[in-house]
Amino acid sequence: MRAGEDFTAGERLCDCSGHTLSSSCGEAPATRVSPEDYILRTSIISRIALLAGAAVALPQLLACLSHPVKEVEYDKAQEAKKGVSIAISKDVDIVFVIDDSGSMAEEQALLSENFEAFINVLEADDVKANYRLAITTTDAGNPQCSKASTTPLNGKFELSSCLGRVALGDFTFDGVDPPVDAAPSCTDFCDLDDTQLVITPTTTEKDDTPAARPWLQNIEGETNLPEGISTVDAFQCFGPQGVAGCGFESHLESMWKALRGADTSGEKNFGFLREQAILSVVFVTDEADCSYNEAFKDVFQTNKVFWNDPADPKPSSAVCWRAGVTCDGDPSGYDACRSSNKDIDGNAGVPDDQAVLHPLSRYTDQLDTIETAKRQFDAGAEVLVAVIGGVPTTYGAGNTDIPYTGLGGDPDTPEQEFFDNFGIDRGCVSAVGGDAVPPVRLREFADHFRVGDDPNIFSICDPDYSPALAAIADKIRDQIKPACMPECIKDTDTTTERLDFDCTLKQENIAAGTSEDIPVCDKSGNTYVPPGDAKVCYIGLVDPTGDVTPDNPDDNLSQECIDDGWNLEFKVFRDGPAPVGTTVSAVCQLSDLPEIECPGLGG
Repeated sequence: MRAGEDFTAGERLCDCSGHTLSSSCGEAPATRVSPEDYILRTSIISRIALLAGAAVALPQLLACLSHPVKEVEYDKAQEAKKGVSIAISKDVDIVFVIDDSGSMAEEQALLSENFEAFINVLEADDVKANYRLAITTTDAGNPQCSKASTTPLNGKFELSSCLGRVALGDFTFDGVDPPVDAAPSCTDFCDLDDTQLVITPTTTEKDDTPAARPWLQNIEGETNLPEGISTVDAFQCFGPQGVAGCGFESHLESMWKALRGADTSGEKNFGFLREQAILSVVFVTDEADCSYNEAFKDVFQTNKVFWNDPADPKPSSAVCWRAGVTCDGDPSGYDACRSSNKDIDGNAGVPDDQAVLHPLSRYTDQLDTIETAKRQFDAGAEVLVAVIGGVPTTYGAGNTDIPYTGLGGDPDTPEQEFFDNFGIDRGCVSAVGGDAVPPVRLREFADHFRVGDDPNIFSICDPDYSPALAAIADKIRDQIKPACMPECIKDTDTTTERLDFDCTLKQENIAAGTSEDIPVCDKSGNTYVPPGDAKVCYIGLVDPTGDVTPDNPDDNLSQECIDDGWNLEFKVFRDGPAPVGTTVSAVCQLSDLPEIECPGLGG
């Protein structure tokens, strides 16, 4: 629900006798909100109770409840309040698009070495994200790359131990003499083969037949990995993709195909995306995007308009730069470079359907559509994009400059060789002398999905990826919000210092036609479990300081709820994932004196 709206489309409420309490009563409901675990929203009942005139509707409303809340005398200020829908999800779908070209051995090793900084954020006690993590490569094919030698994934998720791919030659780059042996980027961190990394079959929201899925997951603390193997252990084997991939990298097209496949029945990736999960896409590369339109593939073959020299027997990857980027100013030191639609004759600014490289709108539109769909459940939902690419190591929130400097002089220097190839200087240089191309198209794409002031582009040349990976995970964590009850809740027993609340939580599944009250959890050791045969339970968090109930640290309110002035927060615990289509609603007795019981509101 977007901010300021009172009801989701199609919601309606009738009293027990069928009398209409909402103008849409009797109409077929539109798409229903279907949050997963930890998604709490105020119910239709609580919203109506908060509308002007609630005193008239409340007696009929309470008669419909099997466990009615106490009647409250509302003053005028309360009658004017409106219920606020809460849509909170701990579900996160993450796609890593990893460059598997010949120059990426060191970078893949660093990704494995530092990956723990990423997963530690998601698995922290105050986050415990329900994540799925998939991996694909930048190899979506190119006329200059033989399919037999590079085996493009075309966006398909890959989940196999790099040890087996070392044996297949995927970690040998023979484009130079002598060939590059990149096996250590796998073997230095991985000692598990595919017989030790057997994926546990699981179901998805779109497929209830258990199968071994091509992604890592951790749902409610249960992974799809063998016992004793952590996600970090697994990623250090699954993450390295080798260096035999196509050197004309199609980062954006690989992502596009991966996400399309995730929503296409029969595809390998099908079922990966969840309706309400946060989506995060992470690119790791040292090259420019070369997501080309198949209709204009001749620019890589006989049409040499973007080649370094028409006399060259084959193009370098600089053809991708020239086909998709325009720079302003003096070539000895460009003022700026930006993405540009160019046609087969090299003309810039052409319509999208004439562009040699697919226009950026193809990719922003795809993620914008996904984001819009998620905002039906959570008005604040954001699709997250991050790039670890060819920007200076000083690139960040206060410095987003990329030098596009032209060079001249000694032809034997690496920088002059790079300039002769691309017409610009390198975006950055790694500690071992690896060159990285400024990611102009990827930069603009990432900027389109930037959230807040924090950077979402990091340097591939940094010798330590831990800060970048932690920052990317922190942005995901920021999207996982606590389930604050967004009204001031009445304290039903003022003789105690703690808040005693009167609430009923209900779980419904429209598709299955089920509805049940959610009981309060039992505590077993240090964990909360549903009582008896129940599959779900809840606890209420009420302590804003930690000192009100010092013997129970589990009921401390989250800082976000405290900062917003609310006095109650819910946590839901489940025995396994929530059935698809499940919603949870809360009905609570509201405070008569919010200025006293919730003094932080409006502060």
